[in-house]
Amino acid sequence: MPSQSTSPEPSLEVFPDSYTHACDLWKQHLLKLRLPTVQRGFSARQAAPDGTQLTTDCAWIGAQTATQVLVIIGGTHGIEGFAGTAVICDLLASLSHGQLPDDLAVLCVHALNPWGYAWHRRCDADGVDLNRNCIDFDRPLPENPGYTELRPWLFEPDSERRHQAFRTYIDSHGQTAFEIAVSGGQYHDPTGPFYGGRKPSHGRRVVEALIADYRLGERRLGVIDVHTGLGTWGNGEIICDHPPGSDGAATAQRWYGEQCTLPALGTSSSVTKSGLLDYAWHAVMPAGSCYITLEYGTYTTQELFDVLLADHRFWAEHGTAAPDHPARPALVDRMRAHFCPDAPEWRRLVLLQARRSIRQAMEGLLA
Repeated sequence: MPSQSTSPEPSLEVFPDSYTHACDLWKQHLLKLRLPTVQRGFSARQAAPDGTQLTTDCAWIGAQTATQVLVIIGGTHGIEGFAGTAVICDLLASLSHGQLPDDLAVLCVHALNPWGYAWHRRCDADGVDLNRNCIDFDRPLPENPGYTELRPWLFEPDSERRHQAFRTYIDSHGQTAFEIAVSGGQYHDPTGPFYGGRKPSHGRRVVEALIADYRLGERRLGVIDVHTGLGTWGNGEIICDHPPGSDGAATAQRWYGEQCTLPALGTSSSVTKSGLLDYAWHAVMPAGSCYITLEYGTYTTQELFDVLLADHRFWAEHGTAAPDHPARPALVDRMRAHFCPDAPEWRRLVLLQARRSIRQAMEGLLA
């Protein structure tokens, strides 16, 4: 296992400035690996703004026979992929001059939602939030009556009127109910935020293919999904959505200690949600495995909702003209500023805390 105590100071050059740059960094770091590596690419049907074909790139590093697997996922929520790329490339840099135990492999999943990454959006080209997409679409779609009630106000352009409607809802139902209404997941409004879709998305299909092709249900797993935008500035919160009292929750708490929070217990900055990507992994994980979201905080929850709602209002209003609209660059800047701040100290904290969480996961898998 790479020695974290002797690791060099993080290089902020692993943070890309575009999806295309991210793919270049990914390739550059893979080329430096001296460990056995198998690469795979999953093409999406869309292109990046510069015409580049969009792909989710994956690399299995280490022995094919390893029974313990650390999985690192970046870009589940497109624009959050900037931090995901940085974490993955920082890990690859450590592996380029380190070794892995024979029974431990690393699976890196880069740009799980490549369209959102390339176009600076959190959702995919169909408006789908991958982290609400993992439901059984053969069953009736989940209902979110709170979202239905708030929907007219989510698209209200006057911020004072919008915030007043939100305050009224919070006074009647509470902050947690408000956050579930807005962000818990909805399946009937493709133009709105946190839309779970009507069928499996590109990213979900990639995950299901990896689980099947690598027989991940037969190996102990430590999955770390990198996210940004929710929580306290610079804090990498370890969020566990395994049910309280389950083997997965117990494993996460054992590996990560008091840093581990559970939305179901109200100890997290996140509320409970429908259709999380976590659930696809929970369904196959053997005992002694766990899935955590490593969520890096930036600004307040209100600011998160404000920038996301501005993004959805803009694309709903302009439709196919949105990519070339003169107002889009300013919106892109807002999205980038919220989900990947330029502040060097924030970026340094992302890498340092990722190293710690990766070390904890490796130690947990090898214990």
